[in-house]
Amino acid sequence: MIAEDQTMVRQALVALLGLEPDIEVVAEAAGGDEALAMARKHQPDVAVLDIEMPGPGGIEVARLLTAAGFPGKIVIVTTFGRPGYLRAAMAAGASGFLLKDAPAAELAAAIRQVAAGARVVDPALAAAALAEGESPLSQRETDVLAEAAGHETIAVIAARLHLSPGTVRNHLSATIQKLGARNRADAAQIAQEKGWL
Repeated sequence: MIAEDQTMVRQALVALLGLEPDIEVVAEAAGGDEALAMARKHQPDVAVLDIEMPGPGGIEVARLLTAAGFPGKIVIVTTFGRPGYLRAAMAAGASGFLLKDAPAAELAAAIRQVAAGARVVDPALAAAALAEGESPLSQRETDVLAEAAGHETIAVIAARLHLSPGTVRNHLSATIQKLGARNRADAAQIAQEKGWL
């Protein structure tokens, strides 16, 4: 199964994989909700999921499928080579993580490998994930920073997260310090680039 929101990219992947004698694409999806429905209906051996799609993204779809006991394997494909995304994808149950700029032959090989029980990860991204380490932010700091990334005021963030404005300021201050950022917008950008948001 291929889940990719860009029609041209999805159709190109389906066509290229259709040339492989041992791979058959049994379903296509243009978004996360459709991917969940297609995976349940067709029970593919391998689900190839784009990381960013309308509705739940690929990592969330992987998490939901894994929690529901999906028997197939999951490969995440993305244009975003962020170490935090790799960690999140593997924690969500993915067996593979590839960048979209890899040759099509690598995707076919990865599908075969994960179907056989192996894990497949872009080597450069794996090295970056190991070098990067875990996010230094607590879950609450991550929640506050995610709200702040949307340029919300302290009062709005406090109301949404059921915190006092002072607590929100303290979490943002700690986040800025931990990330070595200039301000909360810079902290949000750093965290997003590392895949921590």
